[in-house]
Amino acid sequence: MMGKITFYEEKNFQGRSYESMSDCSDMSSYLSRCQSCRVESGCFMLYERNNYMGQQFFMRRGEYNDMNRMQSMGMMFDNIRSCRMIPFHKGQFRMKIYERENFGGQSNEMMDDCDNIQERYRMSDCQSCHVMDGHWLMYEQPQYKGRMMYMRPGEYRSFREMMSGQRFMSMRRITDMC
Repeated sequence: MMGKITFYEEKNFQGRSYESMSDCSDMSSYLSRCQSCRVESGCFMLYERNNYMGQQFFMRRGEYNDMNRMQSMGMMFDNIRSCRMIPFHKGQFRMKIYERENFGGQSNEMMDDCDNIQERYRMSDCQSCHVMDGHWLMYEQPQYKGRMMYMRPGEYRSFREMMSGQRFMSMRRITDMC
């Protein structure tokens, strides 16, 4: 299933627009700013900087007529410069989280959501992970709050290097078909 998102320079879906059905590493050549967007299908991660860098925000199907209001939903930035389509995953979800960088310290394998790694696993921190199956969102605070980061299958040796010292305390599987 393909995703489709349309970005608009002005609030209420006005002004110049840019439609994307895949990843876009630099939207600045299409739009000078983004004040509203419409996700017609699929799920997307929005990024505050080019090349999928900076703070991130998860978007599912819906209409978002005022991006400034998105801050009340947890979006911590008002400038969208790149986006990534999240493919729908069928099958199991598996991720191994590590207390320290480079897969060091205490580790735990996860197959479902975890709203607080301190309570469930007695881990004080999560500094690296290996995503074996599925797509995940990781949050800097318990209960899926704070800044988030999209993780697809792969090895992530150092969150400190990737996100300027950010740590993660809760994780959620992306199970939506959106």
